[in-house]
Amino acid sequence: MLVDALLDANRRCPRTLAVADGSRTLTYKQLTLLTAVFRDVISRTTDCPRVGIMLPASTAFPAVFFGALWAGRTAIPLNFLLQADELSRIIADAQIDCIFTVGHFRELVESLPVRAVYLEELSLKRRMIFAMLKRRPLVPSVHPDDTAVILYTSGTTADPKGVELTYGNLHSNCVDAIYSLEIDPRQVFLNILPPFHVFGLTANVLVPVFLGASVHAIPRFNPLAAARTVAEHKITIVLAIPSMFAAILRTKSTKPDAFRSIYLAISGGEPLPDSVRSGFAERFGVTLRQGYGLTETSPVVSAGSAAVNRDGTVGKPIRNVQVRIAGADGKELPLGQDGEIFIHGPNVMKGYYRKSEETRRVLDSQGWFSTGDIGRFDADGFLSITGRAKEMLIIGGENVFPREIEAVLEMHEAVLQAAVIGVPDGLRGEAPVAFVIPKKDASVTADDLRNFARRKLAGFKTPKRIEIRDDLPTGPTGKILKRKLREML
Repeated sequence: MLVDALLDANRRCPRTLAVADGSRTLTYKQLTLLTAVFRDVISRTTDCPRVGIMLPASTAFPAVFFGALWAGRTAIPLNFLLQADELSRIIADAQIDCIFTVGHFRELVESLPVRAVYLEELSLKRRMIFAMLKRRPLVPSVHPDDTAVILYTSGTTADPKGVELTYGNLHSNCVDAIYSLEIDPRQVFLNILPPFHVFGLTANVLVPVFLGASVHAIPRFNPLAAARTVAEHKITIVLAIPSMFAAILRTKSTKPDAFRSIYLAISGGEPLPDSVRSGFAERFGVTLRQGYGLTETSPVVSAGSAAVNRDGTVGKPIRNVQVRIAGADGKELPLGQDGEIFIHGPNVMKGYYRKSEETRRVLDSQGWFSTGDIGRFDADGFLSITGRAKEMLIIGGENVFPREIEAVLEMHEAVLQAAVIGVPDGLRGEAPVAFVIPKKDASVTADDLRNFARRKLAGFKTPKRIEIRDDLPTGPTGKILKRKLREML
């Protein structure tokens, strides 16, 4: 279903640029050949049914990703922004024995309990020549309910959760998003999102292949490079998180007409500040639409399109995706009232890998997914996100649960208890702030704790600020009242 989309693009437009990353360009014919090469390499390298991939947005990622699927394996894109301890837990949970990566990540990868295959050491040009002479291998027969990819998110505890997305999930989300957003093969995509994130994977890797469209990828986001790429290659579609749009807006040398080729620009992953939306419109003449989705929904639930949009909302649900707003009693609420958002459709995940109890907490027997987000519909069917029922933070588009940070801080020998909240941050949407109660007679500084956390957590999870207090406000049961912590800042 997914590999077939690549082979179909190769049949329809073999000479069309598939993906470029500044150092290499691949047509659909070349991408298909390289994918076949990785299919063979993966098949000969490991018998494990799951394969780790640690690559940035690039020409290499889609080739390895589709190569894994062609080899009949489940792809596990890994977040290279995490620390070794975090990745080690994911590797153990995913039960993988090898990672396909590049030398840039060698120091990180060599500290992990897994074998690494470095792409630079594979003589890929020679292998592609041989692949041209060989008969193309058959694509494995898959069922829509078979797991295609497992994407790891932070857990509500320190344990990671692997979201199982099926072939049917991803296929339907691509087809329905293309239909609802009226995207055609003539579009040229800018890929500045990491492919270990579902937004980057679906929107900037899979959707273009389904279309047979072209992608210009930037392996490491740089706002000047992004703006320059848009202008030079006449990019028509930009899908990114608000902090990226904000960074582009802050560039001083970007000319007002740099974005004149844009057909559709969608912001997702975190709330879009009005200042960024209005700034983009005033400076570049571009209307930033908003979208809404989650890793568990493959991810697109709703989005503003080029034709149908309302500022301040996340658009309307895409085709085949149902959204219900319910109160605490589970009953559907009238238009205009805030309640928890529930999602139903072919895009909703299979479940959390090897975590049946956590899956049952969020997926009911009819397949409705409990998002933990709060929202409402207006009279015209536009969805607005108004809050979160969970304590989850959204930092630079990444979901971060406070308990994960708290658990790390509480590992420090001088810490008795920790509580983490999110505060607004101009660069990343939110930033974590920690309140810490030290053990009796223990001495520790905020810098000590921040350095300790930095060694065990990704940079974006490391508390921006740490407050050391003798005690913290608690409720009748002894639970720290986080709403009171905000008043203490």
